[in-house]
Amino acid sequence: MEVSTLLEEIRTYRGRDELPADFDDFWNQAIAELEFPVAYYLVEKDFGLPSVDCYEIQFDGTNGGKIYARMVLPKGAEKVPIIFHFHGYMGRSLDWSSMLPYITAGYGMVSMDVRGQSGYSLDGPRNVRGNTVKGQIIRGMVDGADQLFYKDVYLDVYTLVELVASLEGVDETRLSSYGASQGGALALVAAALNPRITSTVAIYPFLCDFRRVLEFGNTSEAYDELFRYFKFHDPFHETEEDVFGTLAYIDVKNLAHRIKGSVKMITGLADDVCYPITQFAMYNRLECEKEYHLMPEYAHEAMFVYADNKVFNWLCGTHFESKSLLTEFK
Repeated sequence: MEVSTLLEEIRTYRGRDELPADFDDFWNQAIAELEFPVAYYLVEKDFGLPSVDCYEIQFDGTNGGKIYARMVLPKGAEKVPIIFHFHGYMGRSLDWSSMLPYITAGYGMVSMDVRGQSGYSLDGPRNVRGNTVKGQIIRGMVDGADQLFYKDVYLDVYTLVELVASLEGVDETRLSSYGASQGGALALVAAALNPRITSTVAIYPFLCDFRRVLEFGNTSEAYDELFRYFKFHDPFHETEEDVFGTLAYIDVKNLAHRIKGSVKMITGLADDVCYPITQFAMYNRLECEKEYHLMPEYAHEAMFVYADNKVFNWLCGTHFESKSLLTEFK
C-alpha cells in the first residue's frame, strides 16, 4: 500500500468490529473479583549502587500464575513517580542496568515478566482445549473469553499497578506505562483497566484488530497461531464469528475508550507485524489527550536509538535535545 493511501485510511479507521455489548461489564467484573490487598514478596537486591534501591517483586496472579517483576527506586526518596515497563512478545523484563537512566530524573521503574514467556513469571496449570502448538493469543479461546490466556495477563498488569501504588514511598498519583509491541499493548491495557495510570507511551502496539490481521495474511510469527487455528482446525472458517467474538475481549482497540490519561504512540509505517492500520484502529478510538508520531521508513524493528530521547522526555517531563547541536570543527 502506498504511504499516501495508507495515511488517508488510517486517519479515520476504527477497526473491523465493534466491541461486545457486555465488554465493560466483563472487565469490571473481572477486576471486582480480584482480592486486595494482594500477598506479595519484596526482595531487596544489593548491587552496590549508592543512589539506587533495587527490588524483586513476586505475587500470585489469577489461575495459579506466579508473577515476577523488577523495581528500581531512587534511594531514600519519598513520593516517587513510577514508570511501568512491559516487554515484547516472547520477551522478558528489562535488565537492571537498562532501568537506571530514569533514576537520574527522580523516577522509579517497574518491569514485569509476562507469564509463560521468557522471564521468571509462571503461568498456572491449564487444561486447555484446542490448538496450543504455537503462541498465546488463542490459548483458551475455544472455551470462551473467561479462559483466554491474555485475560490473566491483563489482570496481572492491573494487580501490579495496584500493588506498587500501595508501597510506601511511591507517589500513587504519578504513574505511567510504557512498552513496545506486546509491551505497547500492555501499556495501553494498564491505562485502560487502571485509572491510576496518567500517561502512556505505546510503540507499535500489538493485539489490535484481529480480523484485519487475518485479512492481511500470515506475515509474522507473532500472529501465526491465529492462522494455524483456521488452517488446521477450521479451514472453512465455520467458527470465524465465534472466534472474533471471543478475541474481542482482549482486543486492545476495544479498551481504548476506557483510557483517561494521555497517550503518545510511535508507529513505523513499514511495519508488517503489527500493521499500522491495526494500531490506528486503537488510536482513533481513544477519547483522551493523544498524539501519534510516524517513522515512515521503519518496520517492526529497533527504532529506539532515534526515539529514546523522545520517550524519556515524554515520561519524565525533561527536555533532552534529540537533534545534534554540533559546533563547527576547524
